[in-house]
Amino acid sequence: MGKITQIKISGFRRLRDITLKMRDLMVMIGANGVGKTSILDALSLISASAAGSMSRRLSEMSGIGEVLTRDYSGNLILRVEMEVPRYEPLEYEIQLEPKGQTYGISYEALSQNHGQKEPFKHIDSHYDKIHYFNTDTGKIVKPSWEHNAMESSLSQVPKMFKEPEELRKVLSSASQFHVLDVGQRAPVKLPQQMAPTDTPGENGENLAPFLYNLREGPHKDRYEAIEDTLKATFPGFEELNFPPVAAGMLSMTWKEKSFKKSIYIHQLSEGTLRFLWLISLLQSPTLPTITMIDEPEVSLHPELLSVLADLMREASGRTQLIVATHSDRLVRFLKPEEVLVLDMDDNGYSSVRWGDELNLEKWLSEYTLDEVWRLGRMGGRS
Repeated sequence: MGKITQIKISGFRRLRDITLKMRDLMVMIGANGVGKTSILDALSLISASAAGSMSRRLSEMSGIGEVLTRDYSGNLILRVEMEVPRYEPLEYEIQLEPKGQTYGISYEALSQNHGQKEPFKHIDSHYDKIHYFNTDTGKIVKPSWEHNAMESSLSQVPKMFKEPEELRKVLSSASQFHVLDVGQRAPVKLPQQMAPTDTPGENGENLAPFLYNLREGPHKDRYEAIEDTLKATFPGFEELNFPPVAAGMLSMTWKEKSFKKSIYIHQLSEGTLRFLWLISLLQSPTLPTITMIDEPEVSLHPELLSVLADLMREASGRTQLIVATHSDRLVRFLKPEEVLVLDMDDNGYSSVRWGDELNLEKWLSEYTLDEVWRLGRMGGRS
């Protein structure tokens, strides 16, 4: 499977013009409003471009006018590069131009350099002049179908070579997870439909069937890893159970050694519920190629963050994991090469630097990484 190696974002909120080398685990730190969530949102927009849902995603962001960098007259530019095993790297770029209350796609290209002077263009579009390489005819052609001008050609070209198809699959599968809703009527607390599912769900709406299927299916070792993690972090924990509550519906209970009666999922504390959802997500055997998590530390006891850091590191071997955090304590358990520091330059735009590019060796001989951050030696504080 291919891997995203670099992203370029221009004209998106405070991300006036950044180019970022991607790594398997990328934990973003920085002050409020410096651009951490914007990087996640920009990546989700690239993903929506590949999935054919860019118009809806921009609408959720209140339109292109709300995401364009202030005092910026250029187009919104999103570019990714992907490494493809046994093939030449791919580069995909899309540019959005504001048009009143809506937008137009002013430029889109999917290219691959095969050692020629000019890269080979799988897709080459300028406004309504759309061309793509037809694998059946072996020629550059125009669309023969009704092309939706509000969606990318990447999402609409019917068939491409193996490598660009892989990029389309990688980008379209990227998933973003926000802080889990644990309100009284939150989906994670309600009975859930018994059905096959690959993850516990963006809102925990599939947590019970996911864990039940994990326990009963071919990935039982991952379920056992989840229970082992719970036993290590909650000494009184004994097991999870999944009682049926109606036809085709499951609930979940939490059994402790000290009590005869189990605790139902809606009775668990916010921190316990969020931690259970997080470790279930990170142990999912079919994580998307790119997984984005915003503020995983919310409601968690500081002692759980060491375990969380280890789980994130393990999961990053199966997905490119991108995390935004405000937690000093979580940073304590990370390595400099896993931390991306965001700051604002003199003009109020975002800048990015990897932790291992900051010459911290001398400081780390005396302090932990979170202490170095608090001392202001990494930036990302204000």
